[in-house]
Amino acid sequence: DVSSPKHGKVDPDNMPHVGGNTWAGGTGGRDTAGLGGKGGPYRLDAGHRVYQISQAEKDAIPEEVKRAAREMGEKAFKQRLKEIQMSEYDASTYERFSGAVRRQVQSLRIILDNLQ
Repeated sequence: DVSSPKHGKVDPDNMPHVGGNTWAGGTGGRDTAGLGGKGGPYRLDAGHRVYQISQAEKDAIPEEVKRAAREMGEKAFKQRLKEIQMSEYDASTYERFSGAVRRQVQSLRIILDNLQ
């Protein structure tokens, strides 16, 4: 069961972690920042294969845990904006322009990676 969202511990060796309730950047776990799990405050990709839990498990998360995770994610987002000296308006403007060319940028990255 989920209890409360948290960032989680950072693995200095960046080993893949599947399931559990400890590591930041893990997959398929609970309460920690990662991918494919439930109850975490925000998505955090450590570059490993993603193991996805079922939608039924995600739907069973209590509303108070979902609310706490959203609040923690919003707080982390605002803190990151402050660190990079961006306002929320700047972030939404950036997202609007970035979103319009996202596919083209991804295609260009693939082409450049292949050329290297």
